[in-house]
Amino acid sequence: MNAQVDLVEPSDAYREAYVSFYEEWLESKEKMVPFVICKAPYPFQTMLQHLADERNEELLPDGWVPASTYWLIDAGHQVVGAVNIRHRLNPKLLNSGGHIGYGIRPSERRKGYATALLGLALQQAARLGISKALLCCDSGNIGSERTILKHGGVFESEYTEADGGIVRRFWIELSR
Repeated sequence: MNAQVDLVEPSDAYREAYVSFYEEWLESKEKMVPFVICKAPYPFQTMLQHLADERNEELLPDGWVPASTYWLIDAGHQVVGAVNIRHRLNPKLLNSGGHIGYGIRPSERRKGYATALLGLALQQAARLGISKALLCCDSGNIGSERTILKHGGVFESEYTEADGGIVRRFWIELSR
């Protein structure tokens, strides 16, 4: 990755870029990560409001925690990734979700964007008051595990989900 990237809050200014990101992921038929990108961006303003509401605990369903979503944009203002930062953990997130979920659009992987995205997300998590972030990845997702380790991730344990999937859990100390 040679281009400059920025972490931005979702906004109408990136409508076309985000729809392109979303539609590419749909066409790939891959699991959409982080989960917030599963919400269709139609109508776009409704999706933006949903993302804004996720920051407000009073507007969330029981058991949910406040979260902030950001998009990674490249120098051409294309959305190349997305990250969802949970402000705190509930029991499910402590087991297998973690504080930060992130993903890079299929056509832009293996170019360094995940490393850049996670670095920026960790800075934002620290600004949100998180002092130690839990990151999880599916066992066998070597790319994600390497990205977490590059940022100081310390392996803690594996967790077996109800469907039998194994999640690897890592902690990263954050500086403010």
